[in-house]
Amino acid sequence: MNRLSSRRQLGCFPFFILLIAASNGLYAQNAPVRYHATIKDVKYVYATAAPVGRLKSGDVLETNTLDAFGNVLQKPGDTLSMVKGDNPLTGPFYIEGAQPGDTLAVKILDLQIDGNQGVGAFGPGFGALNSTNYTPMLGASLPEKIWFYPIDHGSNTATFKALDSNFSVKIPLRPFFGCIGVAPANGEARSSITPAEYGGNMDSPEASVGNTVYLPVNVDGALLYMGDGHAAMGDGEVAGTAIEVPLRARVQVNVIKGQKINWPRFENEDAIMTVGAYRPLDDCLRIAFTELISWMRKDYGLSEMDSYELLSKVAKIHLNEMVDPNYVIVASIEKKYLPGKK
Repeated sequence: MNRLSSRRQLGCFPFFILLIAASNGLYAQNAPVRYHATIKDVKYVYATAAPVGRLKSGDVLETNTLDAFGNVLQKPGDTLSMVKGDNPLTGPFYIEGAQPGDTLAVKILDLQIDGNQGVGAFGPGFGALNSTNYTPMLGASLPEKIWFYPIDHGSNTATFKALDSNFSVKIPLRPFFGCIGVAPANGEARSSITPAEYGGNMDSPEASVGNTVYLPVNVDGALLYMGDGHAAMGDGEVAGTAIEVPLRARVQVNVIKGQKINWPRFENEDAIMTVGAYRPLDDCLRIAFTELISWMRKDYGLSEMDSYELLSKVAKIHLNEMVDPNYVIVASIEKKYLPGKK
């Protein structure tokens, strides 16, 4: 799958222009690049590694991801001890022409749940209300529990079935990538359960169909990873998992040359969104908002102080998760509150 690079020189940060162009198929000039991942070739870290495929700017990638447990939990009686590692990642994909200081735009064109069942679980040492290495508590840890969620593709729902009673309820589905990111800077290798500046395990429902993810390029080729499919998730992901599912995915990649961002971003037709991934939670929020103010200033011409004041009146925040090594908040502003782009 070696492809010659077609480097696109773009002037200002063309997020929305790029979004329209991609949605209209202006970049989709080549046949999709296809790659099928199996448990034998997934990765468990974001790092510089031999690519499984090569793409050029504008290419569409069709691939699949395994669920957070490597698709091994299938029936009552299965245990977390069967899981080889958390959040197996498909990739990395080398994007030709991407260099440090560029931005990689990943438009999510389609996500389909690749199976008829999802899984939810928690165990000792993980979860917002459980004792962990980062937040030790007195008392015994909560015991391991696993729930299976039958999926009805016709009604686009999954069914929660209580383990300790006969209660059940249907949950609407909206698939998204729990993990999407690139290789970190400075030769680091970071666990697939960690979110940070390079993206990673952001557990962001914003990583869904119709949205574009922007990631900072830290190494030649960017080295894009994705995985940890979620069929649905509550804010905070408080017990440590979503409805975990394998996915079939279709995404389009574009390299924005010479435009540097410090943290991941999302965009759609209605809003711009920025990611903070850190502990404690208040610093996580500060990262998200300072990044949003920077975007408003650079692309929309508002001063830092005017942006700060406007966000105080109309901003939204989304607590994506507070269970991973770093917490994640997404701050956003609807475009109807912004002036035209510079």
